[in-house]
Amino acid sequence: MFALSLWFTALSTNLAAAEKITDDTLPDTAPYLGEIRRAPNGALIVVPATPTLQPTPDTSDSSDTSASPAGGKTTGRIISVGPDARIHSIATAAALARNGDTIEIAAGDYPQNVAVWTQDNLTIRGIGEKSGGRVRLLANGAGAEQKAIWVVRGGKILIENIEFSGARVPDKNGAGIRFEEGELTIRHCRFLENENGLISGNNPDAALTIENSEFGHNGAGDGYSHNLYVGAIKKLRVVGSYFHHANAGHLLKSRARENHILYNRLTDETGGHASYELEFPNGGMAYVIGNIIEQSATTENTILISFGAEGYKTPKNALYLINNTLVDHWPGNGTFLVVKPGAINITAYNNLLLGKRPLNTGIDGLFVNNPNVNARSFVLADRHDYRVTRDSGLERTYVPPPVANGITLAPQQEYVHPAATRLLTGTPTLPGARQTMQPDTIR
Repeated sequence: MFALSLWFTALSTNLAAAEKITDDTLPDTAPYLGEIRRAPNGALIVVPATPTLQPTPDTSDSSDTSASPAGGKTTGRIISVGPDARIHSIATAAALARNGDTIEIAAGDYPQNVAVWTQDNLTIRGIGEKSGGRVRLLANGAGAEQKAIWVVRGGKILIENIEFSGARVPDKNGAGIRFEEGELTIRHCRFLENENGLISGNNPDAALTIENSEFGHNGAGDGYSHNLYVGAIKKLRVVGSYFHHANAGHLLKSRARENHILYNRLTDETGGHASYELEFPNGGMAYVIGNIIEQSATTENTILISFGAEGYKTPKNALYLINNTLVDHWPGNGTFLVVKPGAINITAYNNLLLGKRPLNTGIDGLFVNNPNVNARSFVLADRHDYRVTRDSGLERTYVPPPVANGITLAPQQEYVHPAATRLLTGTPTLPGARQTMQPDTIR
């Protein structure tokens, strides 16, 4: 009781003193900086109370399907991230973002900026590349949920103009991006020196689109991690992208039910140690059109393309291999295509084969105009310039492929190195993949 009496006495004295203090003598109120939250890497971060947010300008029209991941006009806010913005941390932006927002990240290096994205109709883009900069996410030992630099499990999300590198996690399956749910579009991104460039889960409703991006030197060296590893999702579409130098894994591996691999360069190149260049282990529907696919002399596996090796999982399984340039540099004469027997449809038109074996070794299917050629048929084959020369004798040998499942199989574009495409004009006249090489990219 005596202690309680002393406490009330002290409180009364302090209240009386407080009544004598005018407002002018009070210190300024400390600014409210925001809420303290825990980032995916375990660090405590401050989510600002009033971040740099502004309405997204409506510059699209009704025909612009790239204005937002949903294919319509953006209606959310712009959240700016960078050294000169109020928000410096990408994890903070991920915690703040709401459906429909756009995250703009200024060019620069962002070490350990791991994040989890769960929103819908979200755009995340790097800005400043026109001035020579690039947004580079450097894992440096960090991993969101011990999985990846970024984990994506939202609705429709677009990620563009960002580089992901150095992802490592304890189970040796760290990725630049771990895609688990939703519809994800990757555009103008780079994935370098991760244990997996990008890896997806097995969500049967998920869809992944990759456009004009680069995947190089990814893989843990165990043969089970790859440049791109896609699980049993609904659909994969890869266009105008450059895959090279996987570390003992595949350049591209997909278990998706439907695959569109169009106008890419998948080349293991000098010193490369990739396994398969392209694999569909569970079959599915695969449209492989207008690609340059090359096996290096130092390959870890002598097969370029594998279909159904782990058994067919879907009711429909078909491979449409149209107007590709397939190059076998392995000195022991590798195999262009291996297909596991089953209820499948194999259709191959107008593929150029630089190597000694035929395309249809031990395979039943429709094989039309798939000639073996030598290096002199190309401008500079030993430096990966596979443009067909005028004196190759291949001009006007193109055979129009059929339409399959309502899809035109004839090539519509050509690959432009590095990591781009452009529309073809006129009617195709040549077999093989069309490509354009910028002068400083011939190597």
